[in-house]
Amino acid sequence: MTTPHWLFGDQLGPHFLTAGSDAPLVMIEARSVFRRRRFHRAKAHLVLSAMRHRAAELGDRVRYVHAETYREGLREAVGDGPVTVHHPTSYAALRLVRSLDSVTVLPARGFLVAHDDFRAWADGHGGQRLRQEDFYRWVRRSHDLLMDGDGPAGDRWNHDHDNREPPPKGARTLGAPPPYRPREDEIDEEVRHDLDRWERDGSVGFVGRDGPRRFPASRREALAALRRFVEHRLAGFGPYEDAMLARDPVMSHSLLSSSLNLGLLDPAECAERAEDAWRAGRAPVNSVEGFVRQVAGWREYVWQLYWYFGEDYRHRNALRHHERLPQWFLELDADAVRARCLATALAQVRDTGWTHHIPRLMLLGSHALQRGWDPEAVTDWFHRCFVDGYDWVMVPNVVGMSQYADGGRMTTKPYTSGGSYVNRMSDLCGGCAYRPGERSGDRACPYTAGYWAFLHRHRARLERNPRMAQPVRGLDRLADLEEVLHQERQRGDGPP
Repeated sequence: MTTPHWLFGDQLGPHFLTAGSDAPLVMIEARSVFRRRRFHRAKAHLVLSAMRHRAAELGDRVRYVHAETYREGLREAVGDGPVTVHHPTSYAALRLVRSLDSVTVLPARGFLVAHDDFRAWADGHGGQRLRQEDFYRWVRRSHDLLMDGDGPAGDRWNHDHDNREPPPKGARTLGAPPPYRPREDEIDEEVRHDLDRWERDGSVGFVGRDGPRRFPASRREALAALRRFVEHRLAGFGPYEDAMLARDPVMSHSLLSSSLNLGLLDPAECAERAEDAWRAGRAPVNSVEGFVRQVAGWREYVWQLYWYFGEDYRHRNALRHHERLPQWFLELDADAVRARCLATALAQVRDTGWTHHIPRLMLLGSHALQRGWDPEAVTDWFHRCFVDGYDWVMVPNVVGMSQYADGGRMTTKPYTSGGSYVNRMSDLCGGCAYRPGERSGDRACPYTAGYWAFLHRHRARLERNPRMAQPVRGLDRLADLEEVLHQERQRGDGPP
């Protein structure tokens, strides 16, 4: 008989099945996943809806098991018989499948680069300072993505210079065509009923709101979202991908990360469709390159570093930050926050389980870094509270980039700033109780004051960093430094 194949809940696309095979399939909905952690309600809804939609598509071929744990579910599905599974996306899941004698682990799918190929590339670069730009160019060449012969399309590898524009002056929105929005169906109704029941009986708790589902839960919906982005939104994506507008949280972003991370889309098809749009003259090269960089560059880089750095990487804490996350942050209590930029970003997470990469890095992550919050707890928060958050996504992104907890192995400097950056790249400072140019006093911007307090706290380390030496020297020009430091100590962990 053909060996059954096990599909995890983030392996839902056709590329996780072997073409021509009619092997029976197993899917397990394990309640213990939701008991262990307090996930965002919209994320729980999306994952369960996507799994159940896939099971409905597969019909009688799949055995869909509701169980307390994966072990129990697998025992119910196949007994002690053999089963195959593609390499899971977390260390915990990999330990589980490797602990089961009956499970054969197949190579990972859903990514462009094989683990062995990346390891060979990384080892060839010394294994330490692995620049994302070098990796990205290697992926572009080896997969012939956005290339003209041996050179990059558009004569440049990197169009970041054209893709860091502040929002148009006076604009409340970019005016981009709206993104694809799915319609809920009876499966979504069933999922919501189950989540309500679990919460009522006290077995599971969630955070955040679960409105109408905003992200694709099926291959058909994901393809529609990809098509909508490429045909109507990609052209305007590049210039303002780092900008923020209070009334336009989506702007021209693709909203495809959750579909990619559920396995509903394959990164190759996303990059290739974007390239096709450029070659057909429907999108400028800077926008296409910016999107390809996110999908084939950064996403792939983060996936590979998660495995290359090893499981202990999640515990790195080079800055020795140990403060607990405050309750208002854990509860996504945006209404308690006076700083308009942080309140806006936190409300977006509360209401949708999503913000784009700049609010994540330069508002939510930057505030955590400045306040000295424990990086492992910050990583867990991002994992639980974002619809596209998975262990492999958040460990490198938060530990390595956002919180600089690896001391610079992944990035060359801490990603944090004062309020002037937020003011330049957004409209979020208008109408705020604070002023981005003030670092002390009643109207002192928490980011501006927090930035200088952070530099002072880590001066000995950062003044040796070529990219941070000049900002650190700025501490010597602050006549009110002691006042700023006292003010930030008094602020404590209350909402700013």
